[in-house]
Amino acid sequence: MAVADAASYAIHVLFAAAWTGSVLFMTYAVLPTARTGDIGVDPLANITSRLSVLSRTSALLLLLTGGHLAATRYGGGALTGTTRGYLVIAMLVLWFLLIGLVEVGTSRIGDGIDERKVRTPAENARPLFLAASVVALLLLVDAGIILGL
Repeated sequence: MAVADAASYAIHVLFAAAWTGSVLFMTYAVLPTARTGDIGVDPLANITSRLSVLSRTSALLLLLTGGHLAATRYGGGALTGTTRGYLVIAMLVLWFLLIGLVEVGTSRIGDGIDERKVRTPAENARPLFLAASVVALLLLVDAGIILGL
């Protein structure tokens, strides 16, 4: 395995893990705390801002490293003619869904934070983050299946 391939793979896995873990943490730890009002506006704003930065950075790095890995491992025909290729395409679709869900979810929280509210924005963002958590888990399952083939 070439150094560029190994580096791409390592960066890809690292940021995929950080991104999915942060979405799950937001869904199952931060939002329930915000919904009960047990967290202040400023800490929620800080957490949400950091999630947004991590999400955008991860999305960009996953696009670059995933594109490199797909190009070097699959080429054009293997992406549309093999089970593994279809799983890579499914991963790309799930990746776009995760980006959208996290962006809209953090935006909803941000709107409420601008009004110095915690409970309502957390409640409004909850369905989006629940969906994002399902998508994040599906991405991990998809990745596991790809590695197992």
